[in-house]
Amino acid sequence: MNDKTMTFSIGNEQELEIRKILTTVYDALKEKGYNPINQMVGYILSEDPTYITTHNNARNLIRKIDRDTILQSLVKFYLSA
Repeated sequence: MNDKTMTFSIGNEQELEIRKILTTVYDALKEKGYNPINQMVGYILSEDPTYITTHNNARNLIRKIDRDTILQSLVKFYLSA
């Protein structure tokens, strides 16, 4: 009988998904002529989806991620770099 405890981490997969979504949203905003940083900050601060374009399904994608999760990921990335 194997009595070892196995651990499973979805942290890296979740971080990759967040990165993919934020990159897609950034690119969609840029393609439409918006300042992506300003628009994304506006969304994060207000949770108003109209800051994000519907181009390339960006609005629906960003709403898949909780704002707190976005902030946590950004701070974690910034401080670990």
